[in-house]
Amino acid sequence: MKQPEPVQVIKQRRDALLRSLVEAVPYIGFLGIQFDRRGDELTAILPFADSLIGNPMLPALHGGATAAFLEVAAIIELAWTSLWEGMEAEGAAPVGPIRLPKTIDFTVDYLRTGLPRDAYARARVNRSGRRYASVHVEAWQDNRSRLFAQATGHFLMPPPA
Repeated sequence: MKQPEPVQVIKQRRDALLRSLVEAVPYIGFLGIQFDRRGDELTAILPFADSLIGNPMLPALHGGATAAFLEVAAIIELAWTSLWEGMEAEGAAPVGPIRLPKTIDFTVDYLRTGLPRDAYARARVNRSGRRYASVHVEAWQDNRSRLFAQATGHFLMPPPA
């Protein structure tokens, strides 16, 4: 009978996969976006920075930074979800270059002003097939039930390796 892998080994493998996904997109580092992983659930975090302010009179987060944050959260969640099952079944992170989904369209709803503070986002994959996927993302700051933005995106999935 085969011994189950130690929990620490599983956590290290999952963290390494997430790190490789994030490092595959330099813009994520430019914006300072981070990801908090709890099991298979990801929360994207956009730490506040003065460079993210679009309207200094309010002050408010720039709409472009907000949209980019939501799109990044959607792409990483989609890639994470598609790689999760294979990683868990085989017991090893994928080999070779990471191929991320490509955006077909992305619609953002700005629900209220993004305040000058940290923002959080979670994406939910609505549909994921071999060629096409649909994702919904919600973003909040202080209160998870008070969203400041949400988005829906459609993505072209990379061909299987």
